[in-house]
Amino acid sequence: MSGPVIELKSVERHYEQGSRKLTILNDANFSLQRGEMVALVAPSGAGKSTLLHTAGLLERPDAGDVILNGRACGRLSDVERTAIRRNDIGFVYQFHHLLPEFSALENVMMPQLVKGLKPSDASERAAQLLDYMKVGKRAQHRPAELSGGEQQRVAIARAVANAPLVLFADEPTGNLDPATAGYVFDALSALVRQSGLAALIATHNLELASRMDRRVTLSEGKIVVMR
Repeated sequence: MSGPVIELKSVERHYEQGSRKLTILNDANFSLQRGEMVALVAPSGAGKSTLLHTAGLLERPDAGDVILNGRACGRLSDVERTAIRRNDIGFVYQFHHLLPEFSALENVMMPQLVKGLKPSDASERAAQLLDYMKVGKRAQHRPAELSGGEQQRVAIARAVANAPLVLFADEPTGNLDPATAGYVFDALSALVRQSGLAALIATHNLELASRMDRRVTLSEGKIVVMR
């Protein structure tokens, strides 16, 4: 299917705070193409996480819609949205959120097993992804035995284990030193280019943001292109 992988069309998102209504997203419009990396750069409290959660179908828009691969998703049932998140959307956060009792390989296998893949197939794909992210030699190690950069590369491998259409990342290098952050970003960038994955990455790191295809920010609830 041609056209954007994901579109936000006139999306609004509000929260109630006592008697006040806080408007976080207001007529927000955005689209993301296959193989495109877009940086979301905005100060804390501007609504970056709300935008990622709404686009990623973790929150419902109060108005407008989220179109994923041509399908309107804003009004789908919770069951339908969960299935779409499992199959078509990947998430990476600032903290890796790996399951501590499982090895790196098992962490990457987990979403594939939930999807219904055979353990042998899930193990093979997990090993391939870990090799691609250059942590294959650490496959049998648990998260506590991995460095911060290794943990985050395992988290990225897990996020793309089910070959999603789009990846949302919320400060994925925020806890890493500059050299390690650059290494993790390079691995993520190579993965996006190679697979045709679309990625929206929230970051405060302007140097990394400058290396993406374009940069956007949030202004008065709208998504605007940074010059």
